[in-house]
Amino acid sequence: MEPIESLPQPAALDVLVARLGRWSAGRGPLYLLLAARLRRLIDEGVLPPGTLLPPDRRFATALAVGRTTVVAAYDALRQEGRLVRRQGSGTRVAPAALSARRLRSAGAETAAGADAGAGAVTGAPRVRETSNPLFLHLLEAPDDVILLSCAAPDRAPDALAEAYRSLELPVGDLGYHPAGLGALREAVAARYAARGVPTGPGQVLVTTGAQQALALLARLLLAPGDGVLVEAPTYPGALDLFREAAAVPLPVAVGPDGIDVAEAVRLMERHRPALAYVVARFQNPTGTVLPPLAGRRLVEAANALGVPLVEDEALADLAFDAGAPWTPLSVYGEVVAVGSLSKVVWGGLRIGWVRGPAPLIARLARLKALHDLGSDVPAQLAAARLLDGFGPVLAARVRTARAGHDHLRAELARLLPSWSCAPAEGGQTLWVRLPHGDGVSFAQLALRHGVAVLPGATADALGGSVRHLRLHFLAAPEVLTEAVRRLAAAWAEYTPGPEPVQAALHAITL
Repeated sequence: MEPIESLPQPAALDVLVARLGRWSAGRGPLYLLLAARLRRLIDEGVLPPGTLLPPDRRFATALAVGRTTVVAAYDALRQEGRLVRRQGSGTRVAPAALSARRLRSAGAETAAGADAGAGAVTGAPRVRETSNPLFLHLLEAPDDVILLSCAAPDRAPDALAEAYRSLELPVGDLGYHPAGLGALREAVAARYAARGVPTGPGQVLVTTGAQQALALLARLLLAPGDGVLVEAPTYPGALDLFREAAAVPLPVAVGPDGIDVAEAVRLMERHRPALAYVVARFQNPTGTVLPPLAGRRLVEAANALGVPLVEDEALADLAFDAGAPWTPLSVYGEVVAVGSLSKVVWGGLRIGWVRGPAPLIARLARLKALHDLGSDVPAQLAAARLLDGFGPVLAARVRTARAGHDHLRAELARLLPSWSCAPAEGGQTLWVRLPHGDGVSFAQLALRHGVAVLPGATADALGGSVRHLRLHFLAAPEVLTEAVRRLAAAWAEYTPGPEPVQAALHAITL
């Protein structure tokens, strides 16, 4: 795991809070739970010897705990010899002899430090691991915490099981298909053709989910220091990938109608970024929809300036109004589209794709071959079967999502009337604004009440969205009701610290 010390110092508190994960969700006094998680980070080398830890009060505010909790945790680790506390010089990880495990971590630290140094030349430190709560919550062992932080269906449709039961594995086939099975590539291409975007199978790459699609594009198109136009806020998983590439986010604010296209065009003219990434329909996390004329202007400007434009379409099918027209940005010009079945069908069906110019797809296929030689063949066969009769599957998922949306908004209005959130037109999440305080410290308190939420700051490279939370509505109604009950209990206890002037997790997503 990458040492926190290798990141810019203003980011240390932010990254540390994220790396702590669900530290407070266990049993026992809070100071012991905090000490246990800090001990683990020290032993793993994430907090190397000599690392300066946050001051008591600042750390307590970020964790939404009393100062005495942090002081007691630090003292417990000091007595173990893991921390050194000196008046005037703060609290540091002790320079004690490293155990075998920590020596191994030190080797990883050296490599990570070298990467960070290389990134520092361009002002964009490279990272190797996520610090994003969106993913870190998934890495925790199952417990009683309700995950409203990661949005994906928690139950696969019967059609998926039926597709697996009826599939026939190919004969005389090695099973390695870096670009994807021909049948699935044809099915995906047909979907684009039906939407007015002529597409052949050679313009489609099958990936292990949309996340891998974005990862491959970032690896292929970005070099350290390259600029990437992103929405603010945007999908945090994409920001993680751009950080891994040591690229520099160039954020453009999202308004009620999606990204500010005029500002995006000015930014592209001024900086000529290596990539532009947008979620035009049911924007993640705000849920906004980019109007067609604005979409056309964005595509035409990107094409004229030679900026590769990537549209993330993972949520685009999930319109509550079945008659709502959807015009993919690809209709207006050259756009690299990223799609997925994980949001419509099930998160465990790791099938995504990239649709773009054939030369780009060929290069991406060669890059993908370097990593996994191709996505799972049975999953691709099942996906092709599902796409052959996709209408009922999609309609059922949309009905469930709409019911969850209405139920969650009703429960929020009933138990948390001071919170505000506009109704969504589709997608999977609500973008909630708190009346005061900040989402990062409240998320820490919510964890202690058994709910994981995504602070808006994790998604905003502008340093905004501080008072926002992203909540998904895909869980069963009784689970959503219990989640809101726990959030209301946490809110009743919440005492915000000083007004934040920027996103507390800003550095995590840069």
